[in-house]
Amino acid sequence: MSTVTTQIENHVLTISLNRADKKNALTREMYQLMADAINTASLDPEVKVILLKGEGSAFTAGNDIADFAHREEGDNVAEIVAFMNALTQCTSPVVAQVHGVAVGIGTTLLLHCDLVYCAPDSVFCMPFINLGLVPEYASSYLLPRLAGRRKASEWLMLGETFGAEEAQQFGVVTAIIAAEKLSEHVEAVCRKLAQKPAFALNQTKALMNNEQDAIQQQISAELDIFLEALSTPAAKEAFDAFINKRPLNRDKFK
Repeated sequence: MSTVTTQIENHVLTISLNRADKKNALTREMYQLMADAINTASLDPEVKVILLKGEGSAFTAGNDIADFAHREEGDNVAEIVAFMNALTQCTSPVVAQVHGVAVGIGTTLLLHCDLVYCAPDSVFCMPFINLGLVPEYASSYLLPRLAGRRKASEWLMLGETFGAEEAQQFGVVTAIIAAEKLSEHVEAVCRKLAQKPAFALNQTKALMNNEQDAIQQQISAELDIFLEALSTPAAKEAFDAFINKRPLNRDKFK
């Protein structure tokens, strides 16, 4: 069974994270599958809208730490970059449906979606600092502009969780929808978008996405520092402690 499934219906491509037993923790293979699906959709005139969602109890628990930790020295995580580029360059509207946890890139990818709807139980977190890492996916550029410098600093420097109401208040999500009505609501939104004139719909998105050069520049700058941070003693200690389910050695985590 594929860890990422796709379905096209009524001009809507649904991309579902399908690793429910691991709370949809993302492997590099899953990033590549999502990138391929988005890039293929951009060439398919039948696809007018893309929907991202997760199966099971969560949207995504973020990166699969074990898979990520086993990267070779010098590996620039090409699959993750491919996904980042595919989503930021996608010309069609992208809708995200969130429930449960949205950790790490599970939150930062939402900054590149056009509409985001979440269940009341949704929990968001960007815990990069807790792994000895730095923000990614232009979150250090977009969040201060979206939520203000103070709130962005709280989210990125403390790395603590926040709930659906806070996410809506500061613009990370469009609306909070009752869990039992979430899928129905999102499907209705996607149908409405798919019924709009394609040229006008895509160009409306393009006109609003007028900071792409700055965003791409920030993604590249963050990635360079992110890869450097992966080699620091703090990150190595954080990853090893997580994988081996042991407490952090604070002497190494500096």
